[in-house]
Amino acid sequence: MNAFAVFIVVAVVLVFAIIGIYNSLVGKKNQMLNIEAGVDAQLKRRYDLLPNLVAAAKEYLSHERGLLEAITALRSNAQNARTSEEKFNLNNQLSQLLNGLKVTIENYPDLKANQNILHIQSTLSEIEEQISAARRAYNSSVEVYNNAIEMFPSNLIANSFGFKKAAFFDIPDDQSAAPDIGKMFKS
Repeated sequence: MNAFAVFIVVAVVLVFAIIGIYNSLVGKKNQMLNIEAGVDAQLKRRYDLLPNLVAAAKEYLSHERGLLEAITALRSNAQNARTSEEKFNLNNQLSQLLNGLKVTIENYPDLKANQNILHIQSTLSEIEEQISAARRAYNSSVEVYNNAIEMFPSNLIANSFGFKKAAFFDIPDDQSAAPDIGKMFKS
């Protein structure tokens, strides 16, 4: 083989390698976005349930109106978040408020026994578990994606085509676990 033929073969192999790496990055990004959509679906279920919880608790918790209003405001802000980081931050704040609501409700025996609250509590507990599972799946896909755009040689392709690191859906340091909504209504 002459030098020109070797150059052509190397160039073709290099082009196919670049295409393969690019397609792999796109696949990882799309997988991450798909899983993020699953997280969003679980968060929407939570958002849809919160007005029912607030309405059912309002008559009992007139003294804690600020807490209920804060939950409602955070729900609205989280639904309208523009970035993943903002959405995740607002949802972490919402989880903290739900923990505060748990403590508040424990002080109202009539509220703890209310059938509407018990049903909402059961549904919210299920949703919180699904959010936790979706968060784990999302963070796993973010790790794979971020590793791909930071490791050599795929980082060269990622930088060339503008791939950016994705944000993890982290749990704040002061929240070691998801809110245990199940305990909210137990005596």
